[in-house]
Amino acid sequence: MNKMILKALLKNHLLTINYYKNGLLQTCKGRVCKLDLHQQTLSLKDEQQKIFSIRLSGIKEIY
Repeated sequence: MNKMILKALLKNHLLTINYYKNGLLQTCKGRVCKLDLHQQTLSLKDEQQKIFSIRLSGIKEIY
């Protein structure tokens, strides 16, 4: 991943991420709570404190 993208992910901003999971496009809105480069996953916590684990390779858009 691009170094600038990784730095942006580590800031505590509210993000919306479109990603593919099991071939379907999903959308999740929340804040990054963990970035695991070893396992290539991003954990996002939504407003209800639910945590979503997203594979970096499945991410289509971040805004």
